[in-house]
Amino acid sequence: FFDILISLSFKITITFVSIMFGTLLLCWVANNLFLEKFYVANKEKSLLEAYNTINSLSERGNITSDTNYPIIDKLCSNENISLIVIDSDGSVIMSTTTNNDILKRQFWDSIFNLENRDNEVASNDNYVLLRSNDEYLDTEYLILWGNLSNGNIIMMRTAVESIKASVHIANRFLLYLTLIALIASGFVIMKMSKRITEPIMELTDISEKMANLDFDAKYTSGGVNEIGLLGNNINNLSAKLEKTISELKTANNELQKDIDKKIQIDEMRKEFLSNVSHELKTPIAIIQGYAEGLKECINDNDESRDYYCDVIIDESNKMNLMVKKLLTLNQLEFGNESVTMERFDLVELIRGILNVSQILIKEKNIVLIFEEKEPIYVWADEFKVEEVITNFFNNAINHVKNENIIEIKISKSENGVRTSIFNTGDPIPEDDIDKIWIKFYKVDKARTREYGGSGIGLSIVKAIMESFHKECGVNNYDNGVEFWFELDSNSDV
Repeated sequence: FFDILISLSFKITITFVSIMFGTLLLCWVANNLFLEKFYVANKEKSLLEAYNTINSLSERGNITSDTNYPIIDKLCSNENISLIVIDSDGSVIMSTTTNNDILKRQFWDSIFNLENRDNEVASNDNYVLLRSNDEYLDTEYLILWGNLSNGNIIMMRTAVESIKASVHIANRFLLYLTLIALIASGFVIMKMSKRITEPIMELTDISEKMANLDFDAKYTSGGVNEIGLLGNNINNLSAKLEKTISELKTANNELQKDIDKKIQIDEMRKEFLSNVSHELKTPIAIIQGYAEGLKECINDNDESRDYYCDVIIDESNKMNLMVKKLLTLNQLEFGNESVTMERFDLVELIRGILNVSQILIKEKNIVLIFEEKEPIYVWADEFKVEEVITNFFNNAINHVKNENIIEIKISKSENGVRTSIFNTGDPIPEDDIDKIWIKFYKVDKARTREYGGSGIGLSIVKAIMESFHKECGVNNYDNGVEFWFELDSNSDV
């Protein structure tokens, strides 16, 4: 109920009904106060105009002639005037009533009643207009008496009571009309205000949804008035807001990506510096220690000096290799390394790598399985593929255990050629399997140090395969680990 009271529709209805009620009430009060006076003033004017008309006719001839009499009779009938004209002898010349004696007596009583002198309305040398009360009939009249231009006496009257009755009827009619008008207009105004406020309520709902970033709602009521124009502007505003917010969200998303990337780069930079410092610290310390030993001549024999020199050279080679790998990885990650796509025999490339590693394979008693003999051609950068295979194969040699088996397989599929290198040994822990491609990440740091690993090889493999837009990965098995990579075959080009 309170919502109805504060609604715009209710306020519009109450406002218009109140204005209408006030207007009709003002009319009713004005009727009660002024209508009777206005009506009497008009009657006074009518009596004077009738007197002037009759006096003008009397100047032109006999007022009872066939020409003049109908004019006077019609005038008196229309204005509800009782008329009597008397000559100088007292004889009635003209009368609008049949009972002349009674009318004459009433006239004379009104004319010669001294109290009526106070009720004069207008007078001059020819006539007197006054208000008089007929005691016999207990009725108030307007009476005009005077002389005509031909010397006759004229007396006219009209009842004031009829005016009062007419005013009373008019006021009562106006009162009824006011009540009917208020009910009818209230109903009509309520309907009209509802039609006005419904589009406004629709716009209110749309604006509320827009405030909640819901831009699907549109103004559909239409129209060419002010509300229709407002609705169209709301629709345009909604569309522009949706587009702007979408652009802002996109820009914000890109900005967030840039921020995340910057944070990631900062973290990588810190991690890189930490890892490089850590990786270089040990060989530098070893080199420094053995160099100081040589300088101080701790061992004077040639064998000891050769040993010290071999250690320094070995650690220097490790540092040099790590720096080269870092430079290679840096060029790959920043796209500075050119990729030359060429067709070559993958089987021949693998056999070449295996031949170079024969001494190391025999030293570790590795059982090598590679059964491919027929050429298999692929498209890629041969030098970089050689580095990928070398890294995978060296990784297998360094981690092979148990049966000491390393198996290399090449399989063809619809997507190209997959090369896999499997070694028996311990599986990679599940928590580490996604991190092994990160620079300097080592699953077993102590064991990695034994064979001089830097934790960069698999990062280089990942960067090379991304430069090819190809996949690489690792699979754990119960008895070992398999690394793999994919290349385009000849038929795909």
